[in-house]
Amino acid sequence: MAKTLELEFGTELGKTARISVENPKEPVDEEVLKLSMAQIIASDVFSTNSGKLADVKGARIVERNVTDYELV
Repeated sequence: MAKTLELEFGTELGKTARISVENPKEPVDEEVLKLSMAQIIASDVFSTNSGKLADVKGARIVERNVTDYELV
């Protein structure tokens, strides 16, 4: 089962931008996560089509199951 941590940010134009991190360390420490997201915003290294990252909107762990079928 693949897990991804999705960080959700608000942008300057009021849209939502996401940064995905594969195979996150668990359990997720919410205080560290908030601090890390604030540092990402302060570093100003990411820009989107709807402007710079402006605020923290949320975060979530997404689990994905994939079943491959070999169709020969």
